[in-house]
Amino acid sequence: MSGLQWLTRVPLSIKAAGQLVETTNSLLASKLKGYSTVESMSEYGGVKQRWILVESQERRKSDIKKLDKKIEQIQQNCCQELQSLSGQDFACIADAAVCIPKGIAAAEKLSGKMKMHQLADIQTVEKPHYQKAGKPKPDAIPTHVTYRITATVVSIDSEMATQRIRCGRFILATNILDAEHFTSDDALREYKAQQSTERGFRFLKDPLFFTSSVFLKSAKRIEALAMIMALCLLVYNLAQRQLRLALALSQETIPNQLGKPTNSPTLRWVFQCFLAVHLVTFHGVTQIVNLSPPRLHILNFFSPACQRYYLLPVPVS
Repeated sequence: MSGLQWLTRVPLSIKAAGQLVETTNSLLASKLKGYSTVESMSEYGGVKQRWILVESQERRKSDIKKLDKKIEQIQQNCCQELQSLSGQDFACIADAAVCIPKGIAAAEKLSGKMKMHQLADIQTVEKPHYQKAGKPKPDAIPTHVTYRITATVVSIDSEMATQRIRCGRFILATNILDAEHFTSDDALREYKAQQSTERGFRFLKDPLFFTSSVFLKSAKRIEALAMIMALCLLVYNLAQRQLRLALALSQETIPNQLGKPTNSPTLRWVFQCFLAVHLVTFHGVTQIVNLSPPRLHILNFFSPACQRYYLLPVPVS
């Protein structure tokens, strides 16, 4: 790939990426609304590249909400584990000096396993045991003594702050080293643009496409099917683009799935709107049924070639 220009997202599992995403350096506002960026150079994998740290305001708000819920759940789990440990009796083998450290060691081990939390004020308390069950008499002598652990679950402020810094951030990498030729904004814009391509592949995997119902044994036939699917996706995207351009030029809208007006509908939704439309021939007469006014309104934004299929009068140019 040395001869190719590439742009990719950097996995945060990489140590250097994790350190960069936790940086407290100031980010500069991007020309793309709601984003901030900062650049650094890297030679990860022996390849010179630019790493662009990106922070999204909208995504940060969403990530912080998720983080708060996650922290709350983790704290509940830590409290349950502490409660379980606090219910255990640590018995003496020789004397108290032997058994007390065992309980403390267990508490310290539990504290070390916790994420974003730890145990504080770890102490041991004596629990006397008597020969008879129930409330002991004032002069009763315990048969033996065990020890239990008490502690408090507290959050680690430094870890909490680090996790909040990471919210809404991701890293883009490119081997285009000329920042003037390919700016941070260009990289972010290009990265965001691939979402439309990814949505296209989601369309191909949709159950409505019936791809999973087709079974082929020959590699050539699989290649042919992939080619047909790609062509279908091309036609789908062109038709969707044409519909949105027509709506924009006429400053019109059509209802979306919620019945609200939109000027950027998906063609998949339009397909669903027309599922109840049928071509019926009765006594030699062919007609279109269920072509309601809302559907006629949508057809106004398609080409005459499309309108002919619904037996609509096409103006002569």
